Amino acid sequence: MSALRPLVLLGSATLLLAGCADPSQPADASSSTSSGASAAAPIAKNAALAAKLPAAVKASGITVASDVSYPPMDFFASDNKTVVGAEADLDRALGTVLGVKVTIVNVPFDSILPGLQSGKYQLGVSSFTDTAEREKVVDFVTYFDAGTSLLVPAGNPKALKPGGDSLCGRAVAVAKGSTQALVDLPARARTCKTPIKVSTFPDGTGVNLAVTSGRADAALADSPVAAYAAKQSGGKLEIAGDSYGNAPFGIAVPKNSELTGLLKTALEDLKASGGYQQVLAKWGLQSGALDKFEINAAS
Repeated sequence: MSALRPLVLLGSATLLLAGCADPSQPADASSSTSSGASAAAPIAKNAALAAKLPAAVKASGITVASDVSYPPMDFFASDNKTVVGAEADLDRALGTVLGVKVTIVNVPFDSILPGLQSGKYQLGVSSFTDTAEREKVVDFVTYFDAGTSLLVPAGNPKALKPGGDSLCGRAVAVAKGSTQALVDLPARARTCKTPIKVSTFPDGTGVNLAVTSGRADAALADSPVAAYAAKQSGGKLEIAGDSYGNAPFGIAVPKNSELTGLLKTALEDLKASGGYQQVLAKWGLQSGALDKFEINAAS
């Protein structure tokens, strides 16, 4: 929820929206696995980095909090248990590099950062846009670049556009706690003569269904998620115009954690080996690859 954030359906609901397509399979599923980084990716443990992990983390493993309702980034496979997606693959790849077990848990998006602050989770990987406001409570290690896209019914019957005052007076669905909900729409509303009717949902399932059911005229969501939702909708949804407001997603880490620097170096190791590119290519997300990874890029 990127600065930004969600979209998708869980289990049978996902398949209902997607028609015949199985959203747990990337476009090139025939050449890759669905539960981890592609078997062809040269991903291996970096012994030097693994040796620097805190003893407690080595013993317990790393628990990653994610809102598992956000394909192609994080979502459940058809068994409703296995977490798949680009971020899930990246989580596991980083675990391989660091030589530590990674467990992904499903957590409502707006509960992830408080959970990190309380020490309940070690990491939050859920398409968080690295913003200065969020950096007040957590640190970020950037790993992907994305913008916001406008998702509309097929044919865009109301001729909506991502920019200008096109959304004034319209019903727009967004995810709770997302930048679209907290920053984007409030900023737009200040220039609207007719208020935007904002519909907020706890996850991407509600956001998508609001548009397909006609309860919302459109939805704002992260560009890779919106594109994937349109592709999987069986022709019911499409993207209107171009994405905007590109900014990096970041792995959220508790303030001053020993893991922050290690994650940045692990990402660099993964990029050098080709594993980072392999994960993104599996899900058709190569355009969001970063040339370099940063800590707290917003500040």
